Amino acid sequence: MAARIEDYALLSNCRTAALVSRTGSIDWLCLPRLDSPSVFGALLGDEAHGRWELHPADADAECSRRYDGDTFVLITRWELDDAIAEVHDFMPIGLDPDVAIRRTDLVRRIVGVQGEMDFVQQISIRFDYARGMPWVRQTGTADEPCLVAMGGPDAVAFRGAQLTAVDHQHRGELTVSAGDERDLQLTWFPSHREVPAPLVVDDEVERTKDWWQSWADRISHDGPRRGDVVRSLLLLRALTNHETGGIAAAATMALPEEIGGVRNWDYRYVWLRDAALTLEALLDHGFLTVADRWREWLLRAVAGDPADLQIMYGLAGERDLLERVLPGFPGFEKSSPVRVGNGAAAQYQADVVGEVLVTLSAARAAGLDESEFSWPLERQLVRFASEQIERPDQGLWEIRGDPHHFTHSRVMIWAAFDRAVRAVEDFGLEGPVERWRGLRDRMRHEIDEQGVVEGHFVQYYGTTEVDASLLLLPQVGYCRPDDPRMLATVERIEQTLMPDGLVRRYRTDTGVDGLAGTEGAFLACSFWLVEQYAVTGRHEEAHALMDRLCGLTNDVGMLSEEYDTVAGRQLGNTPQAFSHLALVRAADALARSAHRPR
Repeated sequence: MAARIEDYALLSNCRTAALVSRTGSIDWLCLPRLDSPSVFGALLGDEAHGRWELHPADADAECSRRYDGDTFVLITRWELDDAIAEVHDFMPIGLDPDVAIRRTDLVRRIVGVQGEMDFVQQISIRFDYARGMPWVRQTGTADEPCLVAMGGPDAVAFRGAQLTAVDHQHRGELTVSAGDERDLQLTWFPSHREVPAPLVVDDEVERTKDWWQSWADRISHDGPRRGDVVRSLLLLRALTNHETGGIAAAATMALPEEIGGVRNWDYRYVWLRDAALTLEALLDHGFLTVADRWREWLLRAVAGDPADLQIMYGLAGERDLLERVLPGFPGFEKSSPVRVGNGAAAQYQADVVGEVLVTLSAARAAGLDESEFSWPLERQLVRFASEQIERPDQGLWEIRGDPHHFTHSRVMIWAAFDRAVRAVEDFGLEGPVERWRGLRDRMRHEIDEQGVVEGHFVQYYGTTEVDASLLLLPQVGYCRPDDPRMLATVERIEQTLMPDGLVRRYRTDTGVDGLAGTEGAFLACSFWLVEQYAVTGRHEEAHALMDRLCGLTNDVGMLSEEYDTVAGRQLGNTPQAFSHLALVRAADALARSAHRPR
């Protein structure tokens, strides 16, 4: 059985990521890319689905862990009687694109600190979501052992210790004394190529630490929760593909929003909305070049007719994200079905164009120069929004029930026209500004008439329900946080969506989402409420809620999508970009305590 979601730490090379449990088991790794099929998939099953365990032979050994500074080099410290040893796990950053095509590496360095400690390891390699048993052979020598596993297009080489085959797994033991260093290396490479040479680990660990630390040192944030902000921004960078510029929503797939439930989605793709918000968080902290890379990614992904716009893509802009079930996986704690791909890619979500245009407007204001195609792309997106202006949608929460005119979506259409008008008026770009201004005014009139009932904003036209996406209205400048309608909306959210002090997205018992079951508190929504409290003078409540939310991070600063307040555990895919970018914005709001629209 896999560990709890909060028991995992992330390793990253900005192309893929691994999840390492507190007990030293790598239970999730997709190679060579974040959205590739898994090689280690025990997160969604057990050792039969692939994992790499490394821990002391004595089960009484106690462990603690931390990242080495502001990096993704994970140090797990084991203590047993008078013996101490550490395992330093990392993925070499390997930024040479030519090298990246040929290999991806994961290193586990065992360091003897005091006394002597015996370690055991067990490795089960299962390619293609555990659907393929690999062909495995020993190719090394007694002094330099090398185990090579191949299956279809994939191959991995394991070096550093002798392993013995036992029941379709490989096991081994090793001992370290004070001052010893033992390097275990796993290298992925295309199976039609030769086995790559081993790494010079000393060089790679220093290069990787220096890269992450120098990136983190550029972060500008003066205010509360600096440590949480820095780690959150690092996690957002880890989810950003270094080669393509695509920003994934999370590193995992099919982790449940309810234990035993069916809301198990694949989040390893680029949601335009999530990516835009991630980009804005990075922009706010000094990373302008990331905006340029993502704008280039967007141009490639959206290339052609805006009518073909999807709400999400693969990490390189792939469109085919067909959702299907993997019956070979029992699911995390028996939560099935396990889905790969995401059917929401075919949905119409009207807010997405607005999110993209708001972010590109922020990048322009931050000093990002126009490229040859940037403004023509934005104009095409505005045209698309105008052509779809009457169309109901599935909304921010990707409901699988009937489409509606969701108030948040209508506000984001307003925002799309508003940013187009600003581009002309404030930056001298060309476009039919009178028409855009008219469409913006039309949307405001409609929203004020149909999106407000009994003095508060509503989830969608024709209901009296609220949902947490309404907390975003002041963030895009539609209204001020202290607008009476907004204050009334917050009151309704507190009454109906906060049974335990954290915010739910919406009431699942209304049937609007077309799905069975329930879910936990959506962490990003609670961070949005922190900001709302902060900018409306409810400072004590803002800080109290922020303290509670940051207290839900695990020991290495990671948050998943949701939180189960009854069981006291994280739920959903992890680390979740939405959660961490909302944390960053909430911390910024607490530092300012003044409203600043996106």
